[in-house]
This record gives sequence, structure tokens and C-alpha cells, in this order.
Amino acid sequence: MLEAFNWKFSSIPCINAALNFAGYNPASPKRKYLQMLKIQTLNQISDKGLVRFPKQDYQVGQDIKNADAILVRSQKLSMENLNSNLKAVARAGAGVNNIPIDSYTKEGIVVFNTPGANANAVKELVLCGLLLSSRGILHGINWVNSLSPDMDGAEMSKLIESQKKNFKGMELKGKTLGIVGLGAIGAMVADVAIQMGMKVLGYDPAISVNAAWRLANQIEKQENLTSLISRSDFVTLHLPVLESTRNLIDRKVINYFKSGAVLLNFSRDAIVDEGALLEALNSGRLSSYVTDFPSQELLKSKKAILLPHIGASTDEAEENCAIMAVDQLRNFLENGTIENSVNFPSLALEKTDSFRIAIINQNVPRMLGQILSILADKDINVLDMLNKSRNDVAYNLIDIETKPSEDTLDEIRAIEDVIKVWLI
Repeated sequence: MLEAFNWKFSSIPCINAALNFAGYNPASPKRKYLQMLKIQTLNQISDKGLVRFPKQDYQVGQDIKNADAILVRSQKLSMENLNSNLKAVARAGAGVNNIPIDSYTKEGIVVFNTPGANANAVKELVLCGLLLSSRGILHGINWVNSLSPDMDGAEMSKLIESQKKNFKGMELKGKTLGIVGLGAIGAMVADVAIQMGMKVLGYDPAISVNAAWRLANQIEKQENLTSLISRSDFVTLHLPVLESTRNLIDRKVINYFKSGAVLLNFSRDAIVDEGALLEALNSGRLSSYVTDFPSQELLKSKKAILLPHIGASTDEAEENCAIMAVDQLRNFLENGTIENSVNFPSLALEKTDSFRIAIINQNVPRMLGQILSILADKDINVLDMLNKSRNDVAYNLIDIETKPSEDTLDEIRAIEDVIKVWLI
């Protein structure tokens, strides 16, 4: 059943809210670190994010060894990037296809992303894609650039007037836009489409409460994907790549498109079955495909408008992603807080001046009892604690009255199914 697939969207009302989640303020007073924290940066990270690491508390750079955390954009990571001290990876962007999530989860590595931080940049490029696919802009530009600069001015004007009919398009006003995925980007695209006079349909079987509150009431909710597609002149995709969304737009789904409809994909190439797509372009079922993910096969189609993966390539988006990623790493390393992780549960425990232990373990019974028993045997008083799980892993924050010895931490590490233990 097409309606049976499921995915999750992480979205935020606005960038400012994201940068201050869980009451985090980078300038707020905190307990002095037990040791200098090390951050390894891969790729070029905006300085507006990096300056948020206090120099007296953090070592930051590409050549850092035994890092506590990695800050990355597009570089592909592997198990070779791990070290025994590594606790987290923050992706300055939304997609995490370059990170081996399952393998890192087994090693107790918390992986963060920055959903919504580049939403405006992508929204503007989607708008550009709508305009490029509805008007003869690209063909017109290419034709004009083919004219000789030595041509007589009057002759050029006459020629342009006679040929402009070849580049006639259609207006977006009054057309129907179907949006698949109503997270931060999808909601912004919906708003701008409504402002342009388009009718907007939306489909998202896993929309969050916060995302639902953010949506304009003019959006018509669709109960399934095929209903949205069959009624839309343009369809734009805004969802992550999961097993349930891989090749979501396949031959069966494409048959529901209106003849001559336009498909836009600024999410990920794997969501669309390329073979089925090319068949639809060749047959006229789709008049155009606009995507940020070119391929050799798509280059052969004159109906494909291909962009070089520039959806988040603006100064503002890179700065927002870097700031959000840095703040999330700091909040995790300094307080143990997890927010916007793709593999661990969200968790925040109010910080006090007490000592805090962070523990990651397999999500199996009687783990807490064993941990607390060790602390009790050492006469260590527990002041507060919080435990949450996500799939096969659990994450614990335990506030204690006195500083535990390394031997005590080693006893906890020795418990079967404990993955990682450290003192914050």
C-alpha cells in the first residue's frame, strides 16, 4: 500500500528558536571543565559557528587527534574516523547520508543534524525551480546568448520579437502545487506558493505537532500520496531518505501524475526511481524534472533542469547550520543535553553544580539497577537522573553529590551492554 510507508521529520518553528533550545545560552555560567574539549572540523565550517567555542575550553581544528566530537558538512565518514574518546558527530546540514548512522550508534556516538537551519535557502531555490520549469527562461537565455554580438541592433530587435513565441510559458498563479513533506522547508514553500496565488496541497503522514501548528490554514491536507499527485500541476518533495521513502516516486506512482506535470526534487536523488522518471519525461507524462542532484543519465534528457547541489549553498545557510551545530555540540558536551539527534533520544536535565555522569548502553532490562548499585556501594548519593531510550540504545544522565573515581567509572563500563561512560 502506498499509504503504508512512514518517515519522520525534524522541524523547528524558526532558526532563533533552534539556536536556543532547552534554554541553552552559550554565554551562561557553567561548572569549570574537567579537561580541555577537542573538536575536529572536517570541511570548511563557517567562522560564525566556530567562534562560539570558547578558546579557553576548546581546541578546534582539522588536525585534532582523539577528538571529543567531529563537526562535518559533506565529507563521507567511516569507522576510521572514530577514536575511543569520540562522543558525538554534528552535521552542519540536514542530510546525514555521509555518516554511517547504524555503525556509529553501536559505538555510542551521538549524531546531530541541523534541521531547518538551511530551510530558507532551499525554499528560495524551489521557487526558482518553479519559475524555471513554468517559463521558457533557460531556453530563452541560451538562444539570446547564441546571437552574434555584431548583429545590427534593429535586426536583433526584429528577430527577438519574431522568435519570443518559442519561449512562451505559463503563470504559477492559479496552478496547484503538491508538497510531499511538511517540515520546515515544506512549510516555507507552502507559504510562498500561497502568496503567489497557487493552490497548495500537502501530504505528510508523520507530521509533528509543532510542524502542524506552523502550517497555513490554506493548505489542503491529502490523505495519501496518490491523491496529492493526481490533483497537482507541480509536485515538490521535502522528505528524508529512509527505507520507506527510497524510490518512493516509482513507475506506479508516476502513473498518477497529470499529463505534463512538473516534479521538483530538492531532497535526495534516492527518493525518485530514475529509470521510471526518464520514461515519464520521454513519454510526456512529466513535462519537466527539476532537481539538485544531477546524474549522467539525467544529463541526456532535455526536459531535466539540473542544479549542482546548491540548495543550501548560501552564506546565510552555512552560517545558520554552523551556529546550530556548534551550539548543539556544546550543550551536549557541557550539559549532556541531546536535541536534534538522528540516532539517540532527545533528553535534557536541568544543570546544577553537581557532578554528572553520562552513560550509553544497550536498551535491555535491569541496566539502571546495576548502575545505581555500584554508586550505592561507593556511598555516592544520586541527586537527580533521567533515562530515555530509542530503539536499541538508551541514554542516561545521573547527577551525583561527589566526584566519582576513575575506578568507579570503570566498574560501570564493565557492566555487560554498557557502551560508553564519561564524566561531564
